[in-house]
Amino acid sequence: MRYYIIAGEASGDLHGSNLMRGLYAEDAQASIRFWGGDAMSEVWAENENSGDGGLVRHYRGTAVMGFTDVLRKLGSINRNLKACRADILAWKPDVVILIDYPGFNLKMAEFAHSKGIKVFYYIAPKVWASRESRIRKIRKSVDKLFIIFPFEIPYFEAKGLDFVYKGNPLVDAVDRSLAGSPSRGGFLAANDLPDADYIALLAGSRKGEIDSMMPKYMEFAKMLHGMDRYRDMHFIVAGAPGRDSDDYARWTAGAEDYVHVVFGRTHEVLSHARVAVINSGTASLEAVLTGTPQVVAYAMSPVTYAIAKHIIKTRYISLGNLVVDKLAFKELIQNDFTVESLSGEVLELLENEQYRDRMLGDYAEIRARLGGGGASRAVASAMLALLR
Repeated sequence: MRYYIIAGEASGDLHGSNLMRGLYAEDAQASIRFWGGDAMSEVWAENENSGDGGLVRHYRGTAVMGFTDVLRKLGSINRNLKACRADILAWKPDVVILIDYPGFNLKMAEFAHSKGIKVFYYIAPKVWASRESRIRKIRKSVDKLFIIFPFEIPYFEAKGLDFVYKGNPLVDAVDRSLAGSPSRGGFLAANDLPDADYIALLAGSRKGEIDSMMPKYMEFAKMLHGMDRYRDMHFIVAGAPGRDSDDYARWTAGAEDYVHVVFGRTHEVLSHARVAVINSGTASLEAVLTGTPQVVAYAMSPVTYAIAKHIIKTRYISLGNLVVDKLAFKELIQNDFTVESLSGEVLELLENEQYRDRMLGDYAEIRARLGGGGASRAVASAMLALLR
């Protein structure tokens, strides 16, 4: 089979790479062409590395953040849509598989469907959180929806949408990553890091997110480092896939003695950290699966926030909290995200053992609700069965 996969950001690249592993395992004749990133490219090179498949465009040139970013990049988005349509027609896939990224991918679903190409949507758009009107587009243009969260099951059942649920692929991704990872000492030595306790800082994968989050992260790091009892605490920024050191250097300048940037080791950075500060997204669920106490902090442009407040319907923004429908870990959003509030929550996680243990207990419940392993291959098998 010929599979055309479209992922538009780092989390989609991660899920796409695991799905590709499943497709190659289930279909010996699989040929895959994709929009994605380094993780998907690595899997393709391991399994195919010939023919006319492979990476079409990297997500670092396509990702957008918020409503204002969409307006600024409208010309680029339209050019990408045109290029993607042309490439699909030229390659003639058996199926187009769309991974999240709904602003772009729902347009591609409509296009592929109009050309008689089967469309699978893997990792459903978060219509349960906002823009429920997108359900009409899914119903009209998507042949099969594949969901990854247990709380989505009753929602899509109530909407009358046919779907497949096989568990959450992030469980496999994190467990596979950590299974081959070094000890704490080995990790620190391999990355030329001091043998000291550290706090992990994850600022997101988009350039706009990094520029929004890093100034407060650095203020927070400076404040904590200035306390006598945390003078020896270090901070490791988990460099996002598709980004480079220049994206962080302007913010970490002057703090290199205690702030470090490590690329390509996000799960290891999380698993050995005392605490993680995360800008939500997939990373907050990764922290749950690595067992790392966390606080979610997120800020966006005032215009984007004002719009988001009116369209987002969920009580929480973090996937882990949504899974158990309670505040398993704190969310500091927009005006609540200050250096003082962040420092207070991190100190609570560092110094209050009961508080940490309660959070880790909630983590166990979240993991249990996400199901066991094998989700990516099970989805690949279901996709192949539908195509045959």
